[in-house]
Amino acid sequence: MSKRVIILGAGVVGRAIVLDLAQRYDVTAADVDEQKLARLRDEAPIRTVAADLSHAETVKKLVKEHDLVIGAVPGFLGFQTLKAVIESGKDIVDISFFAEDPFQLDALAKQKNITAVIDCGVAPGMCNILLGYHNARMTVESYECLVGGLPMKRSWPYQYKAPFSPIDVIEEYTRPARLVVDGKLVVREALSDPEYVEFNEVGTLEAFNTDGLRTLLKTMKIPNMREKTLRYPGHIEYIKVLRETGFFSKEPIEINGMQIRPLDLTAKLLFPKWRLEPDEPEFTIMRVTIQGIENGHRKEYIYELLDRFDPKTKISSMARTTGYTCTAVATLVLEGIFTQKGIIPPEYIGADERCFRTVMEYQNQRDVCYKRRERAL
Repeated sequence: MSKRVIILGAGVVGRAIVLDLAQRYDVTAADVDEQKLARLRDEAPIRTVAADLSHAETVKKLVKEHDLVIGAVPGFLGFQTLKAVIESGKDIVDISFFAEDPFQLDALAKQKNITAVIDCGVAPGMCNILLGYHNARMTVESYECLVGGLPMKRSWPYQYKAPFSPIDVIEEYTRPARLVVDGKLVVREALSDPEYVEFNEVGTLEAFNTDGLRTLLKTMKIPNMREKTLRYPGHIEYIKVLRETGFFSKEPIEINGMQIRPLDLTAKLLFPKWRLEPDEPEFTIMRVTIQGIENGHRKEYIYELLDRFDPKTKISSMARTTGYTCTAVATLVLEGIFTQKGIIPPEYIGADERCFRTVMEYQNQRDVCYKRRERAL
C-alpha cells in the first residue's frame, strides 16, 4: 500500500513538491486557494482539501491519516504549523522560513517519537547538507554560502522578482544577520558588508549579509561562518532607501483614521512589481565554500549551482531547487533510511554518508546539479 503524504501549502514551491511526490506516493494537497488546488488536480492524480491552514486545530485534523507531512506554508505560519503537526505525532519535512527557534520543539518531538526535519530547502537546506557532510569528515575552519534567486531579465527599478512571498523576502532585508567571526557570534545589520562577486555564466552580482546560518549557529563549532544573499548590482540601494524611510516597519501608523502597518502596504505595492510573469525565465545561483583540515592537510571544497526555470514542466528554478531538496529528504524519511527523532536540521542529514549520496543523486536525476571543485591550500 502506497504511503500517504499531505502537503500543507500549494504555492509555487508546494506545487513542485506535490508533482514530484505524486509520482510515487498517495498525495493530498491542502491550501486555502481553491484555484491552486484545481490546477494541481489537472496536473496530477492527487486529492485536494481547501482549508485555512492558519488554525492549528484544522492542521491537526488534516494530518491525522497521513504517514508524512510536508510543511510549505508562508514563514509567519511556519512555527505554529510545525508545532501542530508534532503535537499530532506525525513526521514532517518543513521548508517554511520562520523566525522562531525550532529547537524549542525538540523535547516535544522526541516525546512524540517523531522526525521533524526543518529548513529543508535550498538555503537553508542543501547548503547545510553539504556542510554537514564535510564537517563529519574534516575539521572545518570556514564556511561561506552565497545564494540568490533572480529573474533572467533585469527590469527597473528593483532588478528583482520574488519567486516566493514578498513578506518573506522583506524579512531577509530587516532581520539582523548573525555570523561567526574568529569563533565569536557577531550580529550585523541586514544588507551590510556589500561586495561584488563574479560568476562565469551570470556575470557580476552583489552579495550582502543576511541571517541564513540559523541552526548552524547551534549545531556547528566552526570559527568562521557567514551567509550572503545575491542580487543584481543596484538592488541593495533601493531596498536600503525603503527600509530607512520606514516602509518595512511592523508598527501601525494612523492614516485618515485607520491603523496601517507600513510593511503590509509595502508588500501590497511590491507584489505586482516583484511577481514573476507566467513562464518567466529565472535562475537560482549558489556557491558554498568550505575550508579546513582533512587528513592532516588544508583543503578547500567549492560547490556551485546554477539552475534555471524548466519550460517543459513550467516549474521555477527556486521551486525546483527548494522543492527537490525537500522531496529527497521526505523520501529518506518515508523509506525508513533516516529515522533520527527530534528536531532535525539538514546538516544532520548530510553527516550520514548514505543519506548524503542519496540526496545528491536524487537532485541529479532531476537535473539539479551541484558542481564540486576541490584543492589543497
